[in-house]
Amino acid sequence: MMMGHAKTEDMEIFLTVVDTGSFTGAANLLNQQVAKVSRAVSRLEDTLQCTLLNRTTRRLELTEEGHVFIRYARESLNTLYTGEEAIKLLKQAPSGHLRIDAASPFVLHQLTPLVGDFVAQYPHITLDLTSHDNIIDLLEHKTDLAIRIGDLRDSNLHARLLGKSKLRLVASPEYLHQHNEVTHIDDLSTHKLIGFNDMSKLNSWPLKNPVKLNFHMTGSSGETLRQLCLNHQGIALLSHFMISEDLESRRLVEVLPEAIVRPNNREAIQAVYYKNSAVSSRILAFLDFIQPRLTL
Repeated sequence: MMMGHAKTEDMEIFLTVVDTGSFTGAANLLNQQVAKVSRAVSRLEDTLQCTLLNRTTRRLELTEEGHVFIRYARESLNTLYTGEEAIKLLKQAPSGHLRIDAASPFVLHQLTPLVGDFVAQYPHITLDLTSHDNIIDLLEHKTDLAIRIGDLRDSNLHARLLGKSKLRLVASPEYLHQHNEVTHIDDLSTHKLIGFNDMSKLNSWPLKNPVKLNFHMTGSSGETLRQLCLNHQGIALLSHFMISEDLESRRLVEVLPEAIVRPNNREAIQAVYYKNSAVSSRILAFLDFIQPRLTL
């Protein structure tokens, strides 16, 4: 019996099952029924005349054949997509779906104001904006491009520095009027401080002189911290890109501007994507458009 050729769609579904670790996860990401996902993997196994996944009640595991095939499947699909992108580039018209992820304050204050003009210039690119305040796995979340704040650790990613955004200690004028003056770094220990509730490294403020920080209130995102400051709940350390208008209108006031060590590893704003990304024309079009328009 002669082996047939694997269908591109079945290969894509198989890779998604592996990346998410389950048929249900793949179905959710692809917006398909679980039965259809399962049939695609079975069809692929029939075509290749081997078992690619061992299915147990708890988890899925790649067989030896699965480990071999997945490497070539990723490579071949990437080659195919790269070829499609090359054709689109010849036409000078990047098109298709582009999923971008960034922390919610960056999406709200930097990206959403630029979306209208970008879509007008690139009408054939469909944007999908997601917000995760924690660092996500691009592959697992089917994300083409992520904008990250601070240092990078993943060497498999291509990084492009978009700029730097200063960290500022801020509070509302009303809060400062009702509490003691903030004239020295040591004064912070007597004030209500607002921090992050699940990212302890962000609660280690890069101060020139170390002081014990006691957080009166915490939130899960920078935007939550900003809103708490606007509602007179205390002092927070926030990036300039999300509070510039608040400072201009004096809804927020900077305190101890000389207290922060600069430069520091939390100021860099970087765009990251896989080095062999097959959607590079869309990514580059987006980055080239937004970079000169960002207000960091």
